[in-house]
Amino acid sequence: MTKPNPIRPVIPPEDHIFVDDVRKSFGATKVLKGITLHLRRKETAVIIGGSGAGKTTLLRLLIGLEQPTTGHIWVDGEDMAYLDEVQMNKMRQKFGMVFQYAALLDSLTVLDNVAFPLREHRAKMGSSAIKDKVVSMLNLLGLENKENRMPSELSGGQRKRVGLARALMLEPQILIYDEPTSGLDPLTSRMVDDLIEETRDRFGITSVVISHDMASTFRIAHQAFLVVQGKVIAEGKPDELAHGDNEEARAFIAASGVNTDNVSRVTDAKPSPNRPEREPERE
Repeated sequence: MTKPNPIRPVIPPEDHIFVDDVRKSFGATKVLKGITLHLRRKETAVIIGGSGAGKTTLLRLLIGLEQPTTGHIWVDGEDMAYLDEVQMNKMRQKFGMVFQYAALLDSLTVLDNVAFPLREHRAKMGSSAIKDKVVSMLNLLGLENKENRMPSELSGGQRKRVGLARALMLEPQILIYDEPTSGLDPLTSRMVDDLIEETRDRFGITSVVISHDMASTFRIAHQAFLVVQGKVIAEGKPDELAHGDNEEARAFIAASGVNTDNVSRVTDAKPSPNRPEREPERE
């Protein structure tokens, strides 16, 4: 039976994604309890929260792997819950996913890892054209002459860039990052933060970052959302969360131990260079 189309709310034109009072339950367990988010075009939104807050469930809803129990997720004015299979597959191609640990296939070269989405979704694209596109993207991300390397031959930061290159192959409008700085040393974490912003600037992409890294949040977020027990309890610029009236948000940020006075902000960032700085070659 076809679902009736919902009444389309008035969505601000700057909203790329509007999460409208979304609730998600698994049996009797209520994971999300009325999430509303306005995620603006060509900005970086960071969703923060502790373990069990519901961030992973929200991520799965955003990319269409789960459906809300109630509520709606509007992307470019379309409600994802009311798309048929063909429409949903087309919608998913607006999204790119950068996984927590890059999720590269260790048995494949960098070229084959990055080419994977093209071979899956661009059946008419020839091998030579695929290789050219992959190499061009690798070069753009500072990975010249790495196409024949195996993932085990790359540094952690280089693996992150390969994962990003793969996510960009289908030219998405929205990139979802799952804990992009998890497990990285401070220097590499800073490089990944810079890469997120350089990518947003260069490709005009809307970035949604799931994170627990408060230093990263202050560096890259135009807007931050603190999720606690399935609810957004505070939202705004990171400095507004750190110094605002919400006591729980202030306590969450203070508990991270980050000296927010010493963290650069996205508004402080210098214009992106033509190409990310190179990391030292891995021995």
